Amino acid sequence: MKNQTRPAWDEYFLDLAQLVARRSTCLRRNYGAVIVKDNIIVSTGYNGAARGEPNCIDIGECVRERYNVPKGERYELCMAVHAEQNAIIAGDPVKMQGATIYISGYEFNGEQASGEPCLLCRRMIKNAMIKRVAYLDENGKKKNIRFETSE
Repeated sequence: MKNQTRPAWDEYFLDLAQLVARRSTCLRRNYGAVIVKDNIIVSTGYNGAARGEPNCIDIGECVRERYNVPKGERYELCMAVHAEQNAIIAGDPVKMQGATIYISGYEFNGEQASGEPCLLCRRMIKNAMIKRVAYLDENGKKKNIRFETSE
């Protein structure tokens, strides 16, 4: 067996976020999020339609794509819940306090997409008292956002 270098924790959890993104049901972009505290996974989430709603991949249409809506605009047209939101919804609020959320995504054609959270997700991350966001930008470079947590 070839001797391999172990990935650093951030690389490991960003790789897991990329894997979680493969569960996405979006026709436009696939995102995965992993919430971690003390190197233990608290929750994961991917972007997809809300429970009981049809998935874009199943109906074969993205409404935002049909209208050529740019990234970051007109989210009310989208059936999907963001990966960060799904991870927060599924997580234990106590365990999320002071945690890190890892976000990675890719375009439907397989190219890297920026995992920087939108403004709504940033507010949810702050309300969940998550202290750090680690994500990959569109060039695959790791970026960090830190939030001050107050109780």
